[in-house]
Amino acid sequence: MNKVKKRSNCPVSCSLDIWGDKWSLLIVRDLMFAKECTYGDFLKSAEGIATNILASRLLTLEENKIIEKLEHPDSKAKVLYRLTRKGIDLLPIMIEINLWAEKYLTIPDDRKAMLKKVKNDKPRFIKAMTKELEG
Repeated sequence: MNKVKKRSNCPVSCSLDIWGDKWSLLIVRDLMFAKECTYGDFLKSAEGIATNILASRLLTLEENKIIEKLEHPDSKAKVLYRLTRKGIDLLPIMIEINLWAEKYLTIPDDRKAMLKKVKNDKPRFIKAMTKELEG
């Protein structure tokens, strides 16, 4: 099992042990913003995750109840992944990461458009996005 051993009782440290590596956050990102939800979709991301790392991160996220697996409606050979309520609750953190990046980095136009909506009314945006993710 991929249960994470805590390094300390610090909330930041414990949280990062579950979802804080770059690959896990990118999987969460794709499930939140790109709506990608199959193993193959994750493999197609621009960052180029290796299959063994992807499998490991998906398992860790699933074991920690950040994501869940569902049957694919069109294929017995495929599995759908989606965020659980616990995973959806990472939305405000992901938004803040995007706001930080907008301030200090160059970001794509589609992300700028999303952040414009966020800055207009963050609570409303989070509520609408949460509802959409809950499906």
